[in-house]
Amino acid sequence: MTENTQYLSQEKKDELEEELKKLKEVKTQELAKRIDEARQMGDLSENAEYHSAREELAWTQSRVKQIEFILDNAEIISSDDNTGTINLGSFITIKGPAGEKEYTIVGGQEADPMSGKISNDSPLGSAFMGKKKGDKVEVTLPAGVQQYKITSVK
Repeated sequence: MTENTQYLSQEKKDELEEELKKLKEVKTQELAKRIDEARQMGDLSENAEYHSAREELAWTQSRVKQIEFILDNAEIISSDDNTGTINLGSFITIKGPAGEKEYTIVGGQEADPMSGKISNDSPLGSAFMGKKKGDKVEVTLPAGVQQYKITSVK
């Protein structure tokens, strides 16, 4: 595990590969065509279409590099760990101040707390890493110290 390791599920990796393919094959060619058409309109200093297309091309190229970095440093997570220890890919149920909640521990690229996916690097996710069913965990959050009990690990 290195500092640049990007933990992804196979689904997220496939999603990023598809996005990269679309950006490289379709979006870049489309933007190059828009830039060429805008150039043919004349004075570039006051050509909003040209500047807009250039900005969008720069964003697209930046996103391509970002996705390539993620994929080059990707490590696929698996939830096949039957040890009962919370790790990347674990599906957990916890009981805390707000009642019972279910989470999946994922890498930072997939984190979406509103859909129950918390990053292993987040305060909550990192506090659960390595713990087992029945463990009590204290987590320091912006709202203060919260106590949780792990009721299930899958």
